[in-house]
Amino acid sequence: MEIMDLYDKNRQPLNETAVRGTTLPQGKYRIVVHLCIFNDKDEMLIQQRQSTKGIFPDLWDITAGGQVSSGETSSQSAQRELEEELGIKIDMSDMRPKFTMNFSDGFDDVYLIRENVDIDTVKIQEEEVQAVRWANETEILDMIGCGEFIPYRESYIHLLFNTIDEDGTF
Repeated sequence: MEIMDLYDKNRQPLNETAVRGTTLPQGKYRIVVHLCIFNDKDEMLIQQRQSTKGIFPDLWDITAGGQVSSGETSSQSAQRELEEELGIKIDMSDMRPKFTMNFSDGFDDVYLIRENVDIDTVKIQEEEVQAVRWANETEILDMIGCGEFIPYRESYIHLLFNTIDEDGTF
Protein backbone atom coordinates (compact mmCIF):
# COMPACT_ATOMS: atom_id res chain seq x y z
CA MET A 1 0.00 0.00 0.00
CA GLU A 2 1.61 3.23 -1.21
CA ILE A 3 0.79 6.45 0.63
CA MET A 4 1.07 9.81 -1.13
CA ASP A 5 0.90 13.39 0.05
CA LEU A 6 -1.89 15.62 -1.21
CA TYR A 7 -1.62 19.18 -2.55
CA ASP A 8 -3.93 22.02 -3.51
CA LYS A 9 -4.22 23.41 -7.06
CA ASN A 10 -1.20 25.66 -6.42
CA ARG A 11 0.90 22.66 -5.34
CA GLN A 12 0.84 23.70 -1.72
CA PRO A 13 0.92 20.76 0.74
CA LEU A 14 -2.38 20.05 2.47
CA ASN A 15 -0.82 17.92 5.24
CA GLU A 16 -3.14 15.12 4.12
CA THR A 17 -2.41 11.75 2.53
CA ALA A 18 -4.19 9.21 0.35
CA VAL A 19 -3.63 5.63 -0.72
CA ARG A 20 -2.39 5.11 -4.26
CA GLY A 21 -5.18 3.96 -6.56
CA THR A 22 -7.99 5.65 -4.66
CA THR A 23 -10.05 8.43 -6.18
CA LEU A 24 -8.90 11.77 -4.85
CA PRO A 25 -11.42 14.25 -3.47
CA GLN A 26 -12.10 17.20 -5.77
CA GLY A 27 -9.55 19.99 -5.33
CA LYS A 28 -6.83 17.64 -4.04
CA TYR A 29 -3.89 16.63 -6.16
CA ARG A 30 -0.92 14.23 -6.23
CA ILE A 31 2.54 14.33 -7.80
CA VAL A 32 3.96 11.78 -10.21
CA VAL A 33 7.34 11.77 -11.94
CA HIS A 34 8.61 10.63 -15.31
CA LEU A 35 12.27 10.35 -16.18
CA CYS A 36 13.82 10.07 -19.64
CA ILE A 37 17.46 9.12 -20.16
CA PHE A 38 19.00 10.01 -23.51
CA ASN A 39 22.36 8.87 -24.86
CA ASP A 40 24.77 10.82 -27.08
CA LYS A 41 23.12 9.28 -30.17
CA ASP A 42 19.86 11.09 -29.28
CA GLU A 43 18.17 7.83 -28.35
CA MET A 44 15.94 7.40 -25.32
CA LEU A 45 16.24 4.44 -22.98
CA ILE A 46 12.81 2.81 -23.05
CA GLN A 47 11.30 -0.01 -21.02
CA GLN A 48 8.70 -2.62 -21.83
CA ARG A 49 6.07 -2.89 -19.11
CA GLN A 50 5.42 -6.30 -17.60
CA SER A 51 2.43 -8.29 -18.91
CA THR A 52 0.97 -8.35 -15.38
CA LYS A 53 0.65 -4.54 -15.16
CA GLY A 54 -2.94 -3.35 -14.76
CA ILE A 55 -2.44 -0.40 -17.10
CA PHE A 56 -0.75 -0.71 -20.50
CA PRO A 57 0.61 -4.27 -20.04
CA ASP A 58 3.36 -5.32 -22.49
CA LEU A 59 3.62 -1.82 -23.99
CA TRP A 60 6.87 0.11 -24.21
CA ASP A 61 7.22 3.29 -22.15
CA ILE A 62 9.70 6.05 -21.44
CA THR A 63 12.66 5.28 -19.14
CA ALA A 64 10.99 5.29 -15.70
CA GLY A 65 8.24 6.86 -13.68
CA GLY A 66 5.90 6.56 -10.77
CA GLN A 67 4.09 8.02 -7.83
CA VAL A 68 5.80 10.39 -5.38
CA SER A 69 5.48 8.70 -2.00
CA SER A 70 4.59 10.52 1.19
CA GLY A 71 7.54 12.48 2.58
CA GLU A 72 9.51 12.36 -0.69
CA THR A 73 10.46 15.21 -2.94
CA SER A 74 9.91 14.90 -6.66
CA SER A 75 13.63 14.39 -7.35
CA GLN A 76 13.93 11.77 -4.59
CA SER A 77 11.04 9.89 -6.14
CA ALA A 78 12.54 10.05 -9.64
CA GLN A 79 15.87 8.77 -8.30
CA ARG A 80 14.12 5.96 -6.39
CA GLU A 81 11.96 4.90 -9.34
CA LEU A 82 14.98 4.77 -11.66
CA GLU A 83 16.94 2.64 -9.22
CA GLU A 84 13.99 0.35 -8.40
CA GLU A 85 12.85 -0.24 -11.98
CA LEU A 86 16.19 -0.36 -13.79
CA GLY A 87 18.94 -0.54 -11.15
CA ILE A 88 20.42 2.72 -12.47
CA LYS A 89 21.91 4.97 -9.80
CA ILE A 90 22.04 8.68 -10.65
CA ASP A 91 22.26 11.35 -7.96
CA MET A 92 19.29 13.58 -8.64
CA SER A 93 19.38 15.55 -5.40
CA ASP A 94 20.30 18.80 -7.20
CA MET A 95 18.03 18.25 -10.19
CA ARG A 96 14.81 20.04 -10.96
CA PRO A 97 12.25 18.75 -13.43
CA LYS A 98 12.68 20.02 -16.98
CA PHE A 99 8.97 20.80 -16.96
CA THR A 100 5.76 20.00 -15.09
CA MET A 101 2.47 19.12 -16.72
CA ASN A 102 -0.88 19.36 -15.01
CA PHE A 103 -3.33 16.50 -15.35
CA SER A 104 -6.81 15.99 -13.92
CA ASP A 105 -5.75 14.97 -10.40
CA GLY A 106 -2.13 15.99 -10.19
CA PHE A 107 1.19 17.30 -11.35
CA ASP A 108 3.63 15.34 -13.54
CA ASP A 109 7.27 16.37 -13.09
CA VAL A 110 9.37 15.36 -16.10
CA TYR A 111 13.13 14.90 -15.76
CA LEU A 112 15.40 14.69 -18.80
CA ILE A 113 18.93 13.34 -18.36
CA ARG A 114 21.76 12.81 -20.80
CA GLU A 115 23.64 9.65 -19.72
CA ASN A 116 25.23 6.90 -21.80
CA VAL A 117 23.88 3.95 -19.82
CA ASP A 118 25.29 0.53 -20.72
CA ILE A 119 22.18 -1.61 -21.21
CA ASP A 120 24.14 -4.68 -20.12
CA THR A 121 24.40 -3.18 -16.61
CA VAL A 122 20.67 -2.49 -16.27
CA LYS A 123 19.00 -4.63 -13.59
CA ILE A 124 15.30 -4.68 -14.35
CA GLN A 125 12.68 -5.06 -11.65
CA GLU A 126 10.92 -8.12 -13.01
CA GLU A 127 7.57 -7.24 -11.39
CA GLU A 128 7.49 -4.00 -13.38
CA VAL A 129 9.71 -4.33 -16.45
CA GLN A 130 10.39 -7.10 -18.96
CA ALA A 131 12.94 -5.47 -21.30
CA VAL A 132 14.87 -2.27 -22.07
CA ARG A 133 16.41 -0.84 -25.20
CA TRP A 134 17.48 2.39 -26.85
CA ALA A 135 15.13 3.99 -29.42
CA ASN A 136 15.25 7.20 -31.41
CA GLU A 137 12.33 9.60 -31.83
CA THR A 138 11.16 8.10 -35.13
CA GLU A 139 11.23 4.57 -33.73
CA ILE A 140 9.15 5.61 -30.72
CA LEU A 141 6.59 7.41 -32.89
CA ASP A 142 6.37 4.33 -35.15
CA MET A 143 5.89 2.12 -32.08
CA ILE A 144 3.06 4.40 -30.89
CA GLY A 145 1.48 4.17 -34.34
CA CYS A 146 1.68 0.35 -34.24
CA GLY A 147 0.19 0.15 -30.74
CA GLU A 148 3.45 -1.14 -29.21
CA PHE A 149 4.14 1.97 -27.08
CA ILE A 150 1.95 3.80 -24.58
CA PRO A 151 -0.18 6.13 -26.73
CA TYR A 152 1.49 9.41 -25.84
CA ARG A 153 0.70 12.37 -28.07
CA GLU A 154 3.21 12.89 -30.84
CA SER A 155 3.79 16.46 -29.62
CA TYR A 156 4.83 15.11 -26.19
CA ILE A 157 7.48 12.82 -27.72
CA HIS A 158 8.75 15.73 -29.83
CA LEU A 159 8.92 17.89 -26.69
CA LEU A 160 11.01 15.28 -24.84
CA PHE A 161 13.51 14.91 -27.69
CA ASN A 162 13.66 18.62 -28.51
CA THR A 163 14.25 19.93 -24.99
CA ILE A 164 16.83 17.49 -23.59
CA ASP A 165 19.67 19.94 -24.13
CA GLU A 166 17.73 23.21 -23.88
CA ASP A 167 18.21 25.68 -21.06
CA GLY A 168 15.63 28.33 -20.33
CA THR A 169 12.27 28.66 -21.98
CA PHE A 170 11.25 26.64 -25.00
